[in-house]
Amino acid sequence: MSKYPYNHETVVVVPAPAQDVFDFVDDHSRLSSHMTRRSWMMGGGTMAIETDSGHARVVGSRLKLHGTVFGLRLSVEEVVTERVPPFRKTWDTIGEPALLVIGPYRMGIEIDDGGRSSRLRVWIEYALPRGLPSHWLGSLFGRQYASWCTRRMANDAYCHFEATGGGRGANIGESSCQ
Repeated sequence: MSKYPYNHETVVVVPAPAQDVFDFVDDHSRLSSHMTRRSWMMGGGTMAIETDSGHARVVGSRLKLHGTVFGLRLSVEEVVTERVPPFRKTWDTIGEPALLVIGPYRMGIEIDDGGRSSRLRVWIEYALPRGLPSHWLGSLFGRQYASWCTRRMANDAYCHFEATGGGRGANIGESSCQ
């Protein structure tokens, strides 16, 4: 059995060249901004993002997210395991994350350069949390959360470039860019 038996991905065409898209998503304060805003998926809570001196922009750099979701304290630490600008970046959890519906995971972005636009793929491979009741919650809501997370990351990139006058790309069905 795979270390990460579950996966999800979101693909969007972003109205910007690959290097510009990579520069945007390489900044985890932007890429993970959906975690820092209150939403129903975050149970009304938020997560703070902390990085080391590499700012999650070099292989081996570490990142930590921590906060409160549904009134529970959660945290996860990640390490950048691959970074090939402007095409690819991957990061993995370190240890056992203290999360509700997903356990250890590997995430990444892949960008195909199309000149004035780029194809951005945001993906996650994950396992369910080990402890009860999180394992049970993960079996019910893990896929929904993974989908929401990859969609938010991809849509935030799309909306950033749409707002800066990048032209019309292929939005992925999230709420309109505001």
